[in-house]
Amino acid sequence: MQIELTRFRVRENTQSIVDEWMQFLTANVAAVRETLEPEQMYVETIFSERIDGIDYLYWYSVQGEDGSGVEQSEHWLDEKHMQYWRACIDDRFPAEDLTPRVTMIPERVEAAMKPLATSGEAS
Repeated sequence: MQIELTRFRVRENTQSIVDEWMQFLTANVAAVRETLEPEQMYVETIFSERIDGIDYLYWYSVQGEDGSGVEQSEHWLDEKHMQYWRACIDDRFPAEDLTPRVTMIPERVEAAMKPLATSGEAS
């Protein structure tokens, strides 16, 4: 299982596009859920923060080991998601991965975090 928290700097003057992006994801939650299983994404949360007038987005995720990346997806929602990403995330500043120190997950929840069996596999 991969547990990550990563900070991305937002391009200047794109806050209204970021707001549109987050509204797009919220409004299309059923389609978002369709994209999570191929990625083995069990939890994905986006946070925002403003520090000294600079906007940041943080991605928190709990993901299986063999999930596909959003960049490989051909799902219409992921394609639109990546368009927003390219418009809003400032690639001149490297992403910052925060270091996990302790992970606390009840055993029953952790046991449920596994990929769905594909057709032909036992569940």
